[in-house]
Amino acid sequence: MKKLIAILALIGLATSAFAQYGQYGQRDVQVDGHTKRDGTYVEPHHRSAPNNTQYDNYNSRGNTNPYNGQQGTRNPRY
Repeated sequence: MKKLIAILALIGLATSAFAQYGQYGQRDVQVDGHTKRDGTYVEPHHRSAPNNTQYDNYNSRGNTNPYNGQQGTRNPRY
């Protein structure tokens, strides 16, 4: 019985670690369409996953958006 509990605990830890990697290890995320406060509708789109740098954002200079082929034009702030 103790072995079964230990195995189930290990499976739970592995599943939890995999889920966290999937959430934070993604290259990009899909943003649903929404309406901003000023009434402007934003179409659904993809963007790079949130992290601590702007150097890998699609709109940063030197990067290309793989979904529409546009070159980035902004200089990263950090």
